Amino acid sequence: MQKKKSRPDHRVYYWMILPAIFIYAALYLYPAISNLRYSLTRWDGIGTPKFVGLHNFTNMLTNDDLFFKVLGNNVRFSLLVVTLQTAFALFFAIFLVKNTRTTIFLRTLYFFPTILSSVSVAMIWLFLYDPNFGAINVGLKKFGLNSFALNWLGSENSALYAIAFTQIWFHTGQMMVIYIAGLQQIPLELYEAAEVDGASKWQQFKSVTWPMALPTTAVVIAYTTIQSFRAFDLVYAMTQGGPNNSSSILATLIYLTAFNEFRLGYAAAQSILMVITIVILTLVQRRVIRTKYGV
Repeated sequence: MQKKKSRPDHRVYYWMILPAIFIYAALYLYPAISNLRYSLTRWDGIGTPKFVGLHNFTNMLTNDDLFFKVLGNNVRFSLLVVTLQTAFALFFAIFLVKNTRTTIFLRTLYFFPTILSSVSVAMIWLFLYDPNFGAINVGLKKFGLNSFALNWLGSENSALYAIAFTQIWFHTGQMMVIYIAGLQQIPLELYEAAEVDGASKWQQFKSVTWPMALPTTAVVIAYTTIQSFRAFDLVYAMTQGGPNNSSSILATLIYLTAFNEFRLGYAAAQSILMVITIVILTLVQRRVIRTKYGV
């Protein structure tokens, strides 16, 4: 008589994932709930939090000009970084998609800035942007372009864009690697068929590469958007949000509100609105790509 197979005890799987659930709850879920709770209080980080309801949010949305100025900075910073970083990453990926010694070396070279710390990158570009002996201004003056030599980080008109360019240089290689992984999944038969039909390289890009790379593009855009809102260390190390908050983003504003002004409840409310802004932008980007390209 054949023995009946014993059914596996699924309870062991729940025990196996329990440590991961505990770590997630302790390091992410509990701080998020605490942040939401503190956003409803007036708290200096020392005394007892005083419950004020939605006052922090209503004050921020109706009576805080600085918040809206910094929000505008962050949106402009994000749009610039997302647009140029995505374009450069795709451009490099197209030319480096084949696995040869040269392309592998160039991939490594372009990816190298990503492994540096944000503070190290900030120090490098602080030197390059120096108005007196920085390599950028020295080079411009050597070619007779003195009018283009600026105080890049000391001017309200250029500081935000200078940091945005640094952010693009910092992370383009990382997005390039993601694009290469996506492009290598495109069947070569599609390109061969396009060549047989007499399609030019540009037509192949429009008809094959770009449509097939759209799912990867959606990932790159979403990740780059989140990166651009989390660029606290780069901005703080380069300008601390100055001059006159012209280069401040939401992450630096939250830090200064919490640890310079000791308004931790208000900073918690700012952080929640930052997360909501990121979610809205990401959903809008996703909806645009899905509506226009059917991805």
